[in-house]
Amino acid sequence: MIILDVTVMNVALPRIRDDLGFSATGLSWVMNSYTLVFGGLLLLGGRAGDLLGRRRLLIAGVTLFTVASLAGGFADTPATLVAARIAQGLGAAMAGPSTLALLTTTFTEPRARMRALALFSGMASAGFAIGLIAGGLLTEWLSWRSVLFINVPIGALISVLAMRYIHEPERHPARLDLLGAATGSAGAAALVYGFIRAASDGWRDGYTVGSLVAGSVLLGTFVLVEARTAQPLLPLRLFADRNRAAAYLNFFLGPMAGMSMFFFLTQYLQDVHGYRALSTGFAFLPMALILFGTTRLIPVLLPRFGPKPMAVSGALLMTTGVALLTRLGVDTGYAAGLLPSMLLMGVGMGLAFAPLNVVIMTSVPPADAGAAGGVLQTMQQAGATLGLAILVTVFGAASRDAAAAGAAPDHVLLAGMTDAFTASALIAATAVLVALSFRREHGADGGTEPA
Repeated sequence: MIILDVTVMNVALPRIRDDLGFSATGLSWVMNSYTLVFGGLLLLGGRAGDLLGRRRLLIAGVTLFTVASLAGGFADTPATLVAARIAQGLGAAMAGPSTLALLTTTFTEPRARMRALALFSGMASAGFAIGLIAGGLLTEWLSWRSVLFINVPIGALISVLAMRYIHEPERHPARLDLLGAATGSAGAAALVYGFIRAASDGWRDGYTVGSLVAGSVLLGTFVLVEARTAQPLLPLRLFADRNRAAAYLNFFLGPMAGMSMFFFLTQYLQDVHGYRALSTGFAFLPMALILFGTTRLIPVLLPRFGPKPMAVSGALLMTTGVALLTRLGVDTGYAAGLLPSMLLMGVGMGLAFAPLNVVIMTSVPPADAGAAGGVLQTMQQAGATLGLAILVTVFGAASRDAAAAGAAPDHVLLAGMTDAFTASALIAATAVLVALSFRREHGADGGTEPA
């Protein structure tokens, strides 16, 4: 539900603009307000779950997310909808890390835990594509408001079942690192805002530069605070293990490369091939299905091969899939041109990134599970946001050059997409290099031991 809400609104944006009277620039905040709060507060949400109770924070976060979805569905002004999206982001930041930590502490037997974490990864990864499908279905059959209302029964069911079936794990009484919370959350939010601003206003914009500089300084301060705090918000020992550190880095690089497929192919299918919103969503269904199917094999493959061969082969497949997209043309068909890339990306992402959940979450002590989950989701969110900002900048420069040369609108779009997919392939290739740094080890836990 949390990941799906990142993309489910994309398809509904034109209807929202017409109904509520958003300006062209203001419309972007329907997406950015959620991303900004969600990405900026994940670290705090993860550590708060460790200290205050993960079950409690999960239920509180899901309840807030559900109420905010209901309020957003009834919004009659742009400000009301953006406020509801901010509240959704806060609820998601509370519930997301606690979800991952609860899976880790609930399933104590290694193989059962691996299956649970692999299923979690498959649901989260498939959520991006399913969001496009669900958004298209609900927007075309009902209205854009139903995209928010659908969260209400799901969220209510989660809360009821969580209260009945989920047991609160052992809490670790401690003081919340308030200085770390302030500097870390503000720094992450400033960086996310800077990336968002770069995508819309360019890297030379004063607010872009100021936000990125402020975010970097705040995060530098945050690291110094964490190194000297007895009970840190982010235990730096999480990065002491080589496999875990490499997994975190690839959780940053993977979404950077993968976001290009969703963002640019959606435009390509609609603007060049004339797909409707619903047809565009279903075009991504094969990739979602094969990605989910691949993650179901992780509990079998990971103990046998370890993280290194899977991460390397997955990143290579992902790089190949993105590289093939650089050959798209105006007349490229779906079956011959797009489908092979989508299938390669689906298998590649499943092999490369589903094991990373297991590598990270099975090698941390239970007291740090919430913090570890918060860092994981922060890396994923920041990678997606930064990747989109970089790729949109590359796209804009190439498309402007093509337009200045007198190219037709379709060719202008393709020129920008080709350069963006080239940059995306280079990012994916970097993930291959990081994957090569994994230790070649075997074991039921994916080849890692606690640092």
